[in-house]
Amino acid sequence: MARPTTNGSSAGLRPQQGRSRERSPDEVRLALRAATLYYLDGLTQAEIAARLGVSRPTAGRLVARAKADGLVRIEVVVPSEVSDDLHAAEERELERRFGLTEVVIAGRGVDVGALSGPAGFASVGRAAAALLTRRLSPTDTMGFTWGPEQVAVATALTPGLATCRAVVQLDGAISTITYQTGADYILGHCADALRAEAIRLPAPLYADPSTVASLQQDSVISRTLLAGRRAELMLFGVGAVSTSTTLFEGSFLDTGMLDELVALGAVGEVGGRFFDSEGAPVETDLLQRVISVPLEDIRNCTKTILIASGAAKHAAALGALRGGLARFLVCDIDCARWLLGHDK
Repeated sequence: MARPTTNGSSAGLRPQQGRSRERSPDEVRLALRAATLYYLDGLTQAEIAARLGVSRPTAGRLVARAKADGLVRIEVVVPSEVSDDLHAAEERELERRFGLTEVVIAGRGVDVGALSGPAGFASVGRAAAALLTRRLSPTDTMGFTWGPEQVAVATALTPGLATCRAVVQLDGAISTITYQTGADYILGHCADALRAEAIRLPAPLYADPSTVASLQQDSVISRTLLAGRRAELMLFGVGAVSTSTTLFEGSFLDTGMLDELVALGAVGEVGGRFFDSEGAPVETDLLQRVISVPLEDIRNCTKTILIASGAAKHAAALGALRGGLARFLVCDIDCARWLLGHDK
């Protein structure tokens, strides 16, 4: 909650040393009076103009001058009963540091070595679902990459709070083993909750180059990838370059490929596409084998929501942010503090 602070008889409006000293007492008095009516009495600029006998633009300038000259101080007060759950200072600093539109911090991170299923991401999932609901427009197509964080978002979505035109899968998910990627769950739950058309990408994440070229000629797959590339909002998580990643657990990658990626400076991936610490694509033969929306299309999307939780994904989240892949960030407080401490 924002409110003017109180200081003596001025009730939060007080002359300070600075530019106000250069103005006449009458000018300062009028600016103080306008600010008092605006901030403390809740009058509109039109009402202030009528009360003071000035034009509406003049009333607006008086209020702005009072703030600029230091006659007004505004304090944001966090209620004590929720202070442990709110992190406004860290959110604002992350927004400033990385040029983000909005940051939401929720919960604690998943411990290293702990099971990282969707239940471990419930806090960030609820926060991302609330952000998604606020930012999604009825005419939008929403794209998503699969992963436990996105499963948590789909689980947390409340039907009827928002709608969109379509929900589209941004990366292939078919695995050679009985590994559950969660793609079908995310697609179905999001489409139902958002009353949207569901557009599935019936393809593996990786295949040999000739198979990829053939699949991209398929009318269904090509239309799905095009819908994904043009999506107005994209929801994604990042994967680490390690044996703890979902790509390794799902047998999409082996240790030899992971070693090569680490040697080339890869720190993370989105949709099976790897990037370095600055968010630049890492050039390997995987680029000819992957079936997903390119990183450049994610970077060009105006509403991209990155969900990051757990220490294993800190470096990947930092690379994604440095590379401009996200406009919105939902993360845990441990991730937020790590990002602020390592962005030098």
